[in-house]
Formats: sequence, C-alpha cells, structure tokens
Amino acid sequence: MARTAADGATDVLHPLITITRGLRRLAAAGRRKWTDTPKDRRGPLLFLVAAVVLVVVFIPYGPLLAIITVMAAAAWKGRDPKQPEEPAGPDESQVKRLSSLYEALVPYFSVAEDPSPLYAHGGEWEKAFETYDFDGDGRFDRLTISYPAYFADGEAESRARIEQLLGAKLGRGREYHFAWDEEGNHLTVTVLAPLPTDIAAQRFVTAPAETVLGFTDETGVQRTLPVMDGEEQRDVPPVVWRTGVRSTEPHLLAVGQPGSGTTSLVRSIALQALQHGDVLIIEGSGTGDYACLVGRDGVLAVECGLAGALASLEWAAHETERRLIAANRARQAGHPTPDDIKRPLWILLDRPSALGHLAAADGRKDPQSLLQVPLRHGRAAGVTVVVAEQFDSLDALIEPVRQHTRARVVLGPATTEELEDVLGVQPPTTPTSEVPPGRGYARLGTGAVHRLQVPATPDPYDDATSEAHRQAVMALLPKRLAPAEDASDTAVEAVPDEAEALAER
Repeated sequence: MARTAADGATDVLHPLITITRGLRRLAAAGRRKWTDTPKDRRGPLLFLVAAVVLVVVFIPYGPLLAIITVMAAAAWKGRDPKQPEEPAGPDESQVKRLSSLYEALVPYFSVAEDPSPLYAHGGEWEKAFETYDFDGDGRFDRLTISYPAYFADGEAESRARIEQLLGAKLGRGREYHFAWDEEGNHLTVTVLAPLPTDIAAQRFVTAPAETVLGFTDETGVQRTLPVMDGEEQRDVPPVVWRTGVRSTEPHLLAVGQPGSGTTSLVRSIALQALQHGDVLIIEGSGTGDYACLVGRDGVLAVECGLAGALASLEWAAHETERRLIAANRARQAGHPTPDDIKRPLWILLDRPSALGHLAAADGRKDPQSLLQVPLRHGRAAGVTVVVAEQFDSLDALIEPVRQHTRARVVLGPATTEELEDVLGVQPPTTPTSEVPPGRGYARLGTGAVHRLQVPATPDPYDDATSEAHRQAVMALLPKRLAPAEDASDTAVEAVPDEAEALAER
C-alpha cells in the first residue's frame, strides 16, 4: 500500500517535480554564466538584466508572460530526455579489423602444447579483446588485450615484438602507449594525443633549483604549470629537472639528429638558469646560435673557438675546486656557506665532439677532459653541466660524460636501439618517423621515460623565426653589459680575470 501510494503521488506531482528540477538546472546554468563572466563585464551584465526586468514590469501582462515563459523553460529543461540506445556491437568494418588483428597475434600468443588456446587461427576474438574503442575514422582508439599466462611478458624483447606488431596493425603515424599488467595478463594500448608545439619560452612558475625541460602527457606527471599560450592561460604538465646539492641527477645529456631541437633545449635551459645563476656556454659547431647571449648579465662567456673553450673550461674546473675548498673550510669552522659560492654555475656545451676533433688535429687535449672535476664534484659545488651532442658523434663522448650525466633527453626521430642506448630502457610508447622540432623523450635518473616537447626557444637573430617566438625569447634575455661586438672580440672577456691568467699559462 505504501509503494502504491508513493507511485500515485509521484504521478500526480510529476509536473511539479519536473518544473522544480528545471528551475534548479536553470539556476545552476545562471550561476556558471556569472562565474565565467570576467569581473570587468559583470557591471554591464547587471545593467542589462535590470533593464530587461524593468521593461517586463511596465509592459501590459509582462510579469504574467515572464512567469509563463520561465515555467515553460523550466519544464523543458527539467524533462528526462531518453538516453540514446547504444549500438549492439561493432559494425562490419570494425569486426574485420578486430579479426585481422586477432589473426596477426596468433603466432605470438600461442604454442602447440596448449590444450585450450586463447589464440588460434579461426578462433573467437571476443575472448581475447576485452574492451575496444574506435574513433570517428574507424581506427582503434583504445584496446585491452588478454594474453596467456605462459607468454614471456617479463622479457623486453618479447614485449618489443608485440608492440612493433601492434604499432603496424593499429595504424602507423600515431603514438601508442603500452601498459603491461603482468599480474593480470592484460595489455592496454592507448592512442596518445599530440603534445602542444605552440608554447613559447617564458617565465615558468618554478623554484630556483628547478628547470622545465618541456611538457608531457597528463598521466606521466602529477603536476601542472600555468603557461601563456598567446593571450590565454592554461595548465600543462611539465617535465621538471631538479638540480642543486640534493639532486640525484645533477647533470644532463641531450642527444638528437641535426635540426631536432637540442640547441633550442640548451638555449631554453640557459634562459632559465640566468634567473638565479651564471652561465658559461661552449659552442662547438660555430654556427653562432648563442650570439643573442653574448655580453648579457650573468653570461660569463660564449666560446666558439678551441683556445677560448680550453681556457674557460680550465677556469671552470679551478672554480669548482675553489668552491669545494671554501665550502669545506666553512663547515670545519662552523660558519655558513660563503655567498660567493652560493650562486649556481652552469656549463653548457653544444657539440663538444667538434672541438675534440680540432684539439686532436692541433695536438692539444680534448676539452671534454676538463669536465671531469665539474662532473664529479659539481653537485656539492653548485656547478651543473649540460652537454648536447648528435647521434653520429655520440661515440666521441668520453666515459665520465656518459657516466655522470644521469638526466637524459633524446630529441627527433630515433630507432628503438638508439633510444635504449641513451635512455637505458625502451620508452613505453612507439616512436614515429616524423616528429616536430623539440619532440622526443626524457628520463631523469632511473625514473620513468616521459614524452617531451621542448618549449619553442629559437634564435631571435634567425630570419626564419616567427615574430611571436622572437619577441618571447628577447623578453627573457638579461640586460646587455657590453656591446655585442666588444664581447665577441676576445674569447674570455666575459669570464673572470682568473681565466685570462690560465690562458696565458
């Protein structure tokens, strides 16, 4: 009787319930509209609403018509629309794609000794594929695959074969993320959206010991940064590299093909480092990509020649030793760390192998040999080393450089073997053959491999640079202490006087 009475009351009061629900939805929509309205436009909006209310009040039958209109809108808004019926299953083309993928996986997920194989030629793909989603073009968007327990999912080679096959069968030219669940014998394949390439260099909201290498997927990190994209602000997940005394990966190695964006990455790091430290730049290619930094405040030197590079790096090695001695004496005496060693020192080398060839031809020592002290003791002395090299000259790097640069970045197209050689492990996504400049992977120490898109930091003196990106870089440059011509005449003018003495020696 109580249930019957409740059903009867619901039927009788259904119009009132519908109107009440509609009024609540209209009020929520109005509240969202008011919240989204900028503060400088709320005054005109209030004036417009008041004018409409005043007109409705003074016209004949205005209030009655307004009430009827509001009730009708509430009744329409509060109705329960019928949910669209979900399709019973995949269509004919999707079934064909699922069957083809299932047949391609049979040789990899089946053995002759299995009495009840999950994968067999002519078998049922419905048991192997738990979930599947397609995009508007009929291509796979997400797929969950079940595989037998005897498959060697713990071996990298076995997983690589499956990932290579799926990358080809699901469609080339896209990036896929592979999530292996060894405990449940499931593989989830997800199509990754392209990373943003239009974010220009800017002041990022970071701590003094943090450097933004680029941006990645939302699922890769647990942090977002507000960035300006034109005139709009949005939050994007960054790849943040932490340096300093407590850093576990105080030095970085960036590798890529020509035109992949390694120079833009070094330039972006230099602009961020100049906010709180001093920068010493060694350019082995001699293309003048760092001419915009010559003579700037905080830039000790921008070296392009062999003699200047050797003198500057020798000074950097002595400066590292001086900082270590000063810090040790202060700790033994119970005094705080001196102020002259607190400011971070950044040593940025772009293409050091080119200088190594020049040094070998001239019978002089390789400039990389002078990096051993900053690499081994730089973390305690506040010295950070960043090395950028190309794949074809990767073998020219000395062992201390490869050993102490635990933060790694690979930009541009690369094979799976090249990625594993630099990063230490294979990335969980499929690399594509065509990528935009600044696109690649990053791995900090023994952490996970992240997709990376370096913020656009081109050379502002390059004619091919867009005006927006040129102005963005120029806005980040420190003030110039001396004219560019004077600063480039000598290799060590911007370096302290100690470098001149070392060069003469």
